[in-house]
Amino acid sequence: MAARAVALCAELLYERPSPASVARVLREHGESGDLRLGAADVAEMRVAAGRLVEVFAADGPGQAADLLNRLLGQSAKAPRLTSHGGTTSWHVHVDGSDDAPWGEWFLTSSAMSLALLLAEHQRVPGGLCASASCGRPYLDLGGGSPRRYCSARCATRERVAAHRSRTTAPGVS
Repeated sequence: MAARAVALCAELLYERPSPASVARVLREHGESGDLRLGAADVAEMRVAAGRLVEVFAADGPGQAADLLNRLLGQSAKAPRLTSHGGTTSWHVHVDGSDDAPWGEWFLTSSAMSLALLLAEHQRVPGGLCASASCGRPYLDLGGGSPRRYCSARCATRERVAAHRSRTTAPGVS
C-alpha cells in the first residue's frame, strides 16, 4: 500500500497524468476491477497527494504522526473488512464505502498505511528526494544510513554534478 501511495503521489504531483495513466499506476500496484477514472477523480487524487507528501517532508516521527493523525481524523472512517463482493481477498478499508470517491480512498488508505509503517519502524517512512531538480517522495524502510534520493539515477546525477563542480572550480587542478 505504501509503495502505491508513493508512486501515485509522484505521478499525480510531478507528471500531470491522464486518468488512463493513473489507472495504469494503480494496476501496477495491485489494484484490479473497474478502474474507470475521470478528470475529476484525478483532480481529487492530486489534492490528496499534496496532503500526503507533507508526511514525507516531516522533520521527524512526531511531526509525521501529527500530520497523519490530522489526515486520519479528518478523512478516515471506522476500519472495515471488504472483499469487494468476493472479487478480492479480504482486506481493511478506512474509507466510507466500497464505492467511495477515488480521492477519499487514496487519502485514507495511504494515510493508514503510512501510519502503520511509522508505528512499526518508529520513524518517518520515507522522505523527499534531496536532488534540487526532483523532490519526489520515496519510501525508506531499510536499515542503515537513511536514504536521501528517490532513485539511483537522482543520486548519481547529484554525485556527478558535485564532482564536476569540484573539478572545474578555479584553482583546482
